[in-house]
Amino acid sequence: MSGHSKWATIKRKKGKTDAARGRMFTRLIKEITVAARNGGGDENANPRLRTAILAAKAVNMPAANIDRAIKRGTGELEGVSYDEITYEGYGPGGVALMLEVLTDNKNRTVAEVRHLISRYGGSLGEVGCVGWMFSKKGVIIVPAKTTTEDDLMMASLDAGTEDIEQDEENFRLKTEPNKMEAVKKALEANHIKFDSAEITMEPSNTVKVEGKNAESLLKLMDALEEHEDIQNVYSNFDIDQNTLETLND
Repeated sequence: MSGHSKWATIKRKKGKTDAARGRMFTRLIKEITVAARNGGGDENANPRLRTAILAAKAVNMPAANIDRAIKRGTGELEGVSYDEITYEGYGPGGVALMLEVLTDNKNRTVAEVRHLISRYGGSLGEVGCVGWMFSKKGVIIVPAKTTTEDDLMMASLDAGTEDIEQDEENFRLKTEPNKMEAVKKALEANHIKFDSAEITMEPSNTVKVEGKNAESLLKLMDALEEHEDIQNVYSNFDIDQNTLETLND
């Protein structure tokens, strides 16, 4: 299992705190603002904005917050201007790290990110140092209790689903980025509900981490997730279940 999906599973099991909810709201507001700035405020004509709005509604963000973020992006309201940046580097055990960032102060953010990564035994690298290990994919999460793999295949394969993975709680449908909207519509047409749909970065290989490296890596992932400028964290780590349970004890 890739680092991104592994970390998503770990986060779900850790549960949501009020602080985490606040950080999620901040990230989504930034994403809605930038999506509207780049592609306009009409969600029907802007897939990135539509995806961000759906994610915001999924965590019960008030409609007024969403509307203000869109208007800031289109210039109808004054607001902060954000730069989109991708940082690349290495974590404990040599795992690859890719960080998608939205910031209003590039110098501050890069200094803080470099400090966090080095604090836990990693290093910030040059652009392109690990990017070649990842490919962009659409990922749709469907609760396993609501459908079957056969039904998912029948509903979505013709629309563009390339692969279906399953863990204890969910199915993960993978698509090419430009096919994700078609797959979502196919699921909706077949009355199959999904929890989320996002464009993500999938690693081409994984690096197994154990012991002290695994402990440091999970602390680093926590710290990166808590940084308000970091929108997404991608990695290619693999931690086996026994190691994970030991670290959580």
